[in-house]
Amino acid sequence: MKSNFFLVIFITSILAVQGQQYTSVEPAIEILKGFPKVRDFTLSATGKEGYITVQSPLEEISVLARITKNAGDWTMPEIVSFSGKYKDLEPFLLPDGLRLYFVSNRPVTTVDSAVKDFDIWYVVRDNDKADWGVPVNLGWPVNSEYNEFYPTLASNNNLYFTSDAPAAKGKDDIFLSTWNGSEYTSPIPMGEAINTEGYEFNAYVSSDESYLIFSGYNREDGLGSGDLYISFRDENQDWSVARNLGEGINSKYMDYCPFLDTSTMTLYFTSRRSAIRNVDSFRSLTAFMDEINRYENGLSRIYKISVGKEVFPDK
Repeated sequence: MKSNFFLVIFITSILAVQGQQYTSVEPAIEILKGFPKVRDFTLSATGKEGYITVQSPLEEISVLARITKNAGDWTMPEIVSFSGKYKDLEPFLLPDGLRLYFVSNRPVTTVDSAVKDFDIWYVVRDNDKADWGVPVNLGWPVNSEYNEFYPTLASNNNLYFTSDAPAAKGKDDIFLSTWNGSEYTSPIPMGEAINTEGYEFNAYVSSDESYLIFSGYNREDGLGSGDLYISFRDENQDWSVARNLGEGINSKYMDYCPFLDTSTMTLYFTSRRSAIRNVDSFRSLTAFMDEINRYENGLSRIYKISVGKEVFPDK
């Protein structure tokens, strides 16, 4: 289990870049620039297969897409076989690459055509070259008549996710459903070290459950919108009070959907940050369009930052 020593290292590394306002953050996947809104990122253990969410500007349409890395470059995304009809988003790929969790408002049964609230689903495959199977609803007690979002799993299959169920302390909360070896237990909201009366959502848990990265909206110590926070679990299984990751990572815009690639110690996340310049005048529409279509243009894009192996030493 991680000691507080690593918490100190992490906070120190963030404070070192305070005031630079995400100058170390960079676009993660340039090839996605041409899509209106892209969010969520999950990566295989090999680093050669990723999954994202692609949405329309007003999010009426939301599909899951697969990207692969060829000779160091990411390929154009392709919609996965089971997506394209309903609102699908927030993929999470297990390290072995054989099970993919996601969220959807699709009907629970094939005989029912009506969409419902958002549930957690998964698909499986025999190997990383095979096609994905038919989506399976994770079922009760995880899924309910309320919304379940953004699944993330530890190596012991314990499941962390977002929900707006009545048990939530606030508007949205991070919930935990433990795996007892044969089934999931009833979800419980995380404690006050993580959840508040506001919005907490989009959690990423380390494989050994020693730390949790998530988004908190409009908190007192926030930078203006949704920020990424981190909480560590100590030897007594208690979670530390969540700390803002600071201006080195967060911006005044919405920052959310974290995913950590522990093989390269790269933190990926989605942001709606903007760096569009208010120049004196534009001499052509081409120059104008180039400016508003830059990567950091206020639409959701995927970013990355190297956090160093001393920050998150994963077991």
